[in-house]
Amino acid sequence: MNPKALTFLIFIILHIPLEFTFSQNKSFTQKKYTANWESVTNKETPKWFKDAKFGIYFHWGPYSVPAYKTEWYSHYMYDKNHPIYNYHRKKYGPLDEFGYKDFIPMFTGEYFDADTWVSLFQKAGAQFVGPVTEHADGFAMWDSKLTQWNAKNMGPKRDIVGEMEKAVRKTDMKFITTFHHQWLWSWYSTWDENTDASSDLYRELYGPKLNSSQFIGSEEFPTYMADDSFAQNWLNKVKEVIQYYQPDLIYFDNKLNILDEKYRLDFLQYYYNYADSIKKEVVVTYKAKDLKKGSGILDLERARMSDKKDFLWLTDDSVDWNSWCNVENPDYKSTNRIIDFLVDVVSKNGRVLLNVTPTAEGIIPTIVEKRLLEIGDWFKINGEAIYETRPYIIYGEGPQQIVEGHLSERQNSEATSEDIRFTTKENILYAIVLDWPKDTLRIKSLGTNSEFLKKNIRRITLLGSEEIVKWKRKLEDLSINVPGNKAGAHAFAFKIELE
Repeated sequence: MNPKALTFLIFIILHIPLEFTFSQNKSFTQKKYTANWESVTNKETPKWFKDAKFGIYFHWGPYSVPAYKTEWYSHYMYDKNHPIYNYHRKKYGPLDEFGYKDFIPMFTGEYFDADTWVSLFQKAGAQFVGPVTEHADGFAMWDSKLTQWNAKNMGPKRDIVGEMEKAVRKTDMKFITTFHHQWLWSWYSTWDENTDASSDLYRELYGPKLNSSQFIGSEEFPTYMADDSFAQNWLNKVKEVIQYYQPDLIYFDNKLNILDEKYRLDFLQYYYNYADSIKKEVVVTYKAKDLKKGSGILDLERARMSDKKDFLWLTDDSVDWNSWCNVENPDYKSTNRIIDFLVDVVSKNGRVLLNVTPTAEGIIPTIVEKRLLEIGDWFKINGEAIYETRPYIIYGEGPQQIVEGHLSERQNSEATSEDIRFTTKENILYAIVLDWPKDTLRIKSLGTNSEFLKKNIRRITLLGSEEIVKWKRKLEDLSINVPGNKAGAHAFAFKIELE
């Protein structure tokens, strides 16, 4: 091809309207899935997700600039009844002079390095990682052609999603993208004429202009449905990310139910067919009843199950007890709490997606990095008791009581040395005790009179220890003489080899 013809062809490709690209890609050669619930609930969960147990993502955006209290700062700064409203006015000025948009130039990300972050996440033992792709604030973290309010055009002036995707693809980890942008519908007080959010100049960022009389129930959590224009834009953004970055997993925050189900079904059939066309095994997660059972993986937020489930599930939680983004006075969970949480979740057929909190400049706080490296050290010893395992007949035993429900994790007490969780792989049963026993570990579920273990035990070892483990199986329990030295600093896995 001569140079002029090649140049013309490139020009044509680059200037094809995005909507045309979408419509073309909707027609796949072999369309396995259609936009109805019966079709999309028949999708098999990929083996990689069954084997994977731990993922990492991060809330990072213009809300990281004020670094005050919560990632909901962008919402509360417009709420006259919230303390953040007064805080913002005092520190930054009136909302018609300094609105959320004015944080964007301050969101510099100058120290962000995707390869460094991905390397850290890999050292932490994660198997699937990625960014919050768009939060509720209307700011896209990728090089979007659908909105000027994106990280490539403004703020860091870099394609954060794209750089993360390239870095993750250099590893054996899976790449994920998380979407929260359905919350943009009524996130800001666009009806208040005394704020910049009411201006049509910034409609792409702040969302459609709504009238306060449209709200049903509370202004903070309206129950009315999003209109078709908003829903279509929501859908187009997700499809754009699929085309550009081919994520292995797409996570949705809750509130998808404000979108007519035709948009949710269109997304599902599109993503599943697109994945089939490029021979990629993908996963979708959702919360509550936003999608129908079987069309994706159920996800909990800051919560876990009280018992083992016969279906795969996910829970997402943050390294900070209170916030999902970096804040000036963080309250970080201990490494021990995170690991105990992970073990308990995995024993019940779940997986953990842990959120971390970079600064606006693109630095992962030292204490967060320390937590991640400590988790990775634990995985080096105990990974075989977690990775590629399956739940046992029962999840375990012990006094810890788990409270189920949205945002319920705060209510759950610390685990003790009597709390034991089971996982299994081939002819091995792992008994993971969540604190170091003093002398003897007694597992009541595995006595000779137990219905939960019919096979004989051949040998028991402690992962990370070369000491010989003495044990005795009696009618009422399996008693294990605990080695003299700890193997690590957190949950301890006894490997029970069965005949």
